[in-house]
Amino acid sequence: MSVSKNPSVSIIIPTYNESDNIQAIVNKFLDSKYPHLLEIIIVDGTSTDGTQEKIKDLARIHPQIKLLDNPQRIQSAALNLALGACQGDIFLRADAHCNYAPDYVEQCVLALQKSQAVNVGGAQRFVAVNTFQAGVALASRSLLGSGGAKYRNPYYDGYAETVFLGCFWRSVLADVGGYEVTRKEDSELNFRLLKAYGEKAIYISSQIKVWYFPRRNWLGLWRQYIKYGRGSCIMSARYADTLPLRNKIPFFGIMVLTTALIADLTFFQGALQTIPAIILGMCLIALEAARVTAKYHPDFREKFWLSSEKNMPNFFSRWFWCTIAIATMPIAHFVGFGYQLYLRKVLGNKDNCFFESKNSIPRRTRAKQKIKA
Repeated sequence: MSVSKNPSVSIIIPTYNESDNIQAIVNKFLDSKYPHLLEIIIVDGTSTDGTQEKIKDLARIHPQIKLLDNPQRIQSAALNLALGACQGDIFLRADAHCNYAPDYVEQCVLALQKSQAVNVGGAQRFVAVNTFQAGVALASRSLLGSGGAKYRNPYYDGYAETVFLGCFWRSVLADVGGYEVTRKEDSELNFRLLKAYGEKAIYISSQIKVWYFPRRNWLGLWRQYIKYGRGSCIMSARYADTLPLRNKIPFFGIMVLTTALIADLTFFQGALQTIPAIILGMCLIALEAARVTAKYHPDFREKFWLSSEKNMPNFFSRWFWCTIAIATMPIAHFVGFGYQLYLRKVLGNKDNCFFESKNSIPRRTRAKQKIKA
């Protein structure tokens, strides 16, 4: 780990078809007042919308901007490519679907040094520019929508089991082998960091402020949580005895309810009252959505809404899509978990989200990949 007062920082941004966002994100970091921002490495998954052209235009003006190709189009592969190429003391992961506070870099470095952790980050603050995103943003503030994750709480300061994005000591990240999975790569990496460095390896600071734009429509959210479910299944197989329970609750909870419903309709002629129980559960979800929507109604614009006031959705629309989001997340997670379990147990397919050794970062190496200007 670096002992410098102002360690050098490499900012890493994986991209794919981000021509609408990439220039604003890069300019945000270029405006940072942090004195030792060494480089901004953008790892692009062969974009077809002009993203690379915009990056090259920026690189002609700002030599600290560098471009890497990521032909695999996998985010964790992009991060490993950058880890092999970057030169900063600190590896700061960024996302093209986020907005960052002006002092984001400074606060990340400060938290990394003060906490003595090996990875730090801020809360995942959800924001919206359309009605569906508004519902998802509100759902993220519900226990049902967040699962009680500490990194979803914008007021939390302290150690945690995982964190949004991440700011690492590069040497530590290389020593543990970088990213090893293609789904839920953050959670899996942080799990290994906790095993290697103890319960104070991961730290969340409320002063690190980043705003996340969720999926713009229901289908995008559905696909996202199916991927999360598949990742949770694979993680459960690899870390069966030590994985947090919340990774398994959606699958086993819905599985028990589905099994009870089938048994009730097939053998008990409704005596188990599973249909009323399901209806009650749906009502409770709607009530929880109403509670969250009402709680944040007075300051919804300030905390969540980033579009014009005239386009801001009304209370009913926010409540409706919050209800849909809260219901969708566990169901899609269940489908993804079940599908991956089916592939492994029934079809005998191996969980194929782990990188081959040639694609991961060898431990305790500092080999550099060739960087394109």
